[in-house]
Amino acid sequence: MTTLIDKFLENVSKTPNDIYLTQPMGGDVNNLKTYTFAEVLEEAKKMAAYIESQGYPPKSNIAICSKNCAWWIIADIAIWMSGHISVPIYPTLTSDTVSYIIEHSESKMLFVGKLDIKPWDEMKQGVPAELPTVSFPLCPEGSYSSTWSDIISKTSPIAEVVKRDPDEMCTIIYTSGSTGKPKGVMHKFDALYVTTVQLVKLLNGNNKDRLLSYLPLAHGMSRWTDECVTMYTGASVYFAETLKTFVQDLQRAKPTLFLSVPRLWTKFQLGVNQKMPAQKLATLLKIPIIRTIVKKKILKTLGLNYCRFAGSGSAPMPAELIQWYRNLGLELLEGYGMTENFNYSHMSKPGKARVGYVGNAQVGVEQRISEGGEIQVKSLGIMMGYYKNEEATTETMTEDGFLKTGDKGEIDDQGRLKITGRVKEIFKTSKGKYVAPAPIESKLIVHSRIELACVGGTAFPQPHAIIQLSEDAAAKVKADPSQKDEIGKELGTLLAEVNPTLDGHEHLQFLAVVSDEWLPENGFLTPTQKIKRSKIEDTYKPFNETWYNTKEKVIWHGF
Repeated sequence: MTTLIDKFLENVSKTPNDIYLTQPMGGDVNNLKTYTFAEVLEEAKKMAAYIESQGYPPKSNIAICSKNCAWWIIADIAIWMSGHISVPIYPTLTSDTVSYIIEHSESKMLFVGKLDIKPWDEMKQGVPAELPTVSFPLCPEGSYSSTWSDIISKTSPIAEVVKRDPDEMCTIIYTSGSTGKPKGVMHKFDALYVTTVQLVKLLNGNNKDRLLSYLPLAHGMSRWTDECVTMYTGASVYFAETLKTFVQDLQRAKPTLFLSVPRLWTKFQLGVNQKMPAQKLATLLKIPIIRTIVKKKILKTLGLNYCRFAGSGSAPMPAELIQWYRNLGLELLEGYGMTENFNYSHMSKPGKARVGYVGNAQVGVEQRISEGGEIQVKSLGIMMGYYKNEEATTETMTEDGFLKTGDKGEIDDQGRLKITGRVKEIFKTSKGKYVAPAPIESKLIVHSRIELACVGGTAFPQPHAIIQLSEDAAAKVKADPSQKDEIGKELGTLLAEVNPTLDGHEHLQFLAVVSDEWLPENGFLTPTQKIKRSKIEDTYKPFNETWYNTKEKVIWHGF
C-alpha cells in the first residue's frame, strides 16, 4: 500500500532538480528562496533525524504553528518521516485556544514559523513554557529551544525513513471552532492518499502545474491541494508573502490551479471595478473585437491568465459573481467538503456546473438527505473520529457510517447538491417562522459596497442584516462622513431589490452598517474567513431593540 511519502520520494527520484517550493524572503519582491525536490528531501530528513534524537514515544503528536511557507511543508514531511503525527495550529488564534490545542493534543514539540507579530504576541501566551520549540526562518524574534537553520547545519539526515502504514493516523486537524471548542479530527495516511488520487484525476493534475499557497495550510482544503496534490504529482508550489504583495505573488506564480473562498473572489471583482466601472466593463464585453482583449488583460492583471481550473469553497458563491467571472472566460467551479471527510465530497465539473449548486458527489462518495433535511455523506476521506472525544464522534456519525454534515440541502435530478443553510443556524422569528440566513447573506454580499453580512433576528417579527462595508466604502466614509448619504441610498436600493426575492417572513427590516472590522484575530471570523455567527450576534445583541425601534432601513453604527 502506498502513502503520499512514497509518492513524494518517487518524485524526488524522477525530478530531483526541479523546483518544488518558492518562498518570498521579505523586502524586495524578487528576494526568493527556492527548494528543489532533492533539497526538500534533504532538509526533511535532517529535521526527521533531529525529531528522532529527542526520544519521543512512537507516533507522538508534534504541532506546527505558522502561516504558509516552505518550511511548513518540509516540517510536516519530517514529522511523518520520523514516525510521528502532525498537529497544525492556525496562525491567528487566541492564547486560550492555542493552549487548549497543545494540551488536548499532548503535543511534544512545537514548530513556530512565519507569523504576524501582533497575533503571535497573543498566541505565544498559550504556549507552555516547558514545551520544546523550533523556529522557522522568518519567525518572529523571541526565545526558542532551537532554530531550523542551526538544526539543518549541524544534523545528519535520518538513517532510515520510518515506513508508515496506510491505516496509521498521520494528522490531527483541529476544526476552526465556529462554535465551542475546536475538535481534533483524526485522519490516517490512506484517507489523504486515496482522496488525493481522485482529486488529481478530476483536475488532470501533473508535474507542470503551479499553485499559489495562501489559504491556511492548517485547514484541510489547502493542505489537500497545496501539499498532498503536489507531493503526489510533483507540481510546483509558490507562497504568498503578505496581503499587500498578494497580486504580485499571484502574477509570479501564474497558477494553473487556483482555489479560493468567495470573499477573495469578491475582492478581485471589487479591485477590477475600482479601475473600470462595472457598466463600462459590461459594455466592452459586448463588443466582439474588444471583448477578447479586455478579458485577457483583466485575467493577466489578476495573475490568472494561465489558470485552467478555478475553484471556490468554504461558503456559498453568489450567482452574479460566478457569472461575472464566466463573462471574463473563467469558469468558477464550486466544491464542498469538510475537515471530517478531508474535503472529499462534492465538486462541480466543467460544463456541467449549475449555479447555486456545489456539484455532484465525487467518485466513491454516497450522499443522502435525512428526514430532517440534513446532508449526510459517506466518503473515502472519512475521519477516524475526533481525538479523545468519542461522544462527539458518535453524535457526528450515523450507525451505517455516514457523516452528519450539519448542513441542510437538496439534490436535483442530475444528482447535484445545493446547500440551503446550516441546521443549527436556522432561527425562528417571533411570528414562529423559520429563517435560513446563508442564502439571504449571499444576495447581499454581491453588492460592491458590502464585504460581509450576518442575518439574524431571533424572536423579532422580521430578520435584519448586520453589514461590514467593503474596504473601499469604509475608507470613504471614515475620510468623509457625508459619504454615508450616498452609500446609504445604495444600500437602501439593494434592500428594496433583495426583499421581493424572499418569502414574506424573510424580508429584512433593516441593514445595520457597523464600523468594527471583522477579523479572525478578534474572533469575528474563523481562520477560513467564515463569519462567527454567535460572536457577531452576541456583540450587537444589546443594540437590537434600538435598531428595530428606529424604523430606518439603513442604520449606521459606530461611524
